Amino acid sequence: MLLAGAGGAQAQQARILKLGHILGPESQLGAGAAAFAEEVTKRTGGRYKVELYPNAALGGEVEAIKAVQLGTVDVTFVTGAPMLNFVPDVGIFGIPFLFRDAVHAHAVFDGAIGQEYLEKFRAKDMVALAWGENGMRHMTNSKRPVTAPEDVKGLKIRVPQSEVMVLGFKALGADVAQLPFPELYGALQSGQFDGQENPIATILSAKFAQVQKYLTLTSHSYDPAAFLIGIDAFEDLSDEDKSAFREAAQAGGQASRKAAAEAQANGVKTLQQQGLQVVADFDRAGFAKAAAVAMPDFEKKFGAETIARIRNVQ
Repeated sequence: MLLAGAGGAQAQQARILKLGHILGPESQLGAGAAAFAEEVTKRTGGRYKVELYPNAALGGEVEAIKAVQLGTVDVTFVTGAPMLNFVPDVGIFGIPFLFRDAVHAHAVFDGAIGQEYLEKFRAKDMVALAWGENGMRHMTNSKRPVTAPEDVKGLKIRVPQSEVMVLGFKALGADVAQLPFPELYGALQSGQFDGQENPIATILSAKFAQVQKYLTLTSHSYDPAAFLIGIDAFEDLSDEDKSAFREAAQAGGQASRKAAAEAQANGVKTLQQQGLQVVADFDRAGFAKAAAVAMPDFEKKFGAETIARIRNVQ
């Protein structure tokens, strides 16, 4: 789609790219997408402009990834969980308690492992430009405080469209099911689910405090995000513009990390003020041990050596 600039012989034509994501503009994904859009315009001298479509305006994440593959959406900034539906190897990052903390995760994604996994998208007609961040995921529910693994048993928990997440929460004894994010607020409000798990920034931006009572700071998994563009669209770019897009995506990734970290640091207090009862002191070792029931499945799927390689990154 071409958009003509202002009239006159000197007017440039800007190629307009559509970028969709599932959260609001004020979210960590919103911050990353806005930074990406700004940097693309700046680094290409205005020859490319990015229009942002937040709040799943272009569909949920699985739909958005399919659209990028087909070329009907130019770029998407998606969270890690649904990526495994297209690049199964990426599901390894959803293993519960794989990462010690966000610092550990950043070391993995910024290093050789992260680069290796970005390259895996090419086989699925996409280019992953750079990693960003959704954040450390935590549990909320409307039924009871969760302080130990046994408190999860029987809770109806929504997880993203990720079989890895399903296995992890089944190991904890939850009554677990997948649901696209755009449908989640209504499902919590109606009682279809008792709870869900997401980063603090997402819990804030989605206003889940209105339909949940308890928040447990489980940090049970780290969820990356990634900027994806269709491979044909990317290969049509000049070498200079390919570099510009990658650099813009790296800037967007850093912006999403910053927003996620700020929400993690300051958002819990805000959620308390909004009425959520926060459990900060919980049995993390017990949770990890309970979730490890699923580890044989994960090792079979992803390889014990690969899991150990990620765990051992310093």
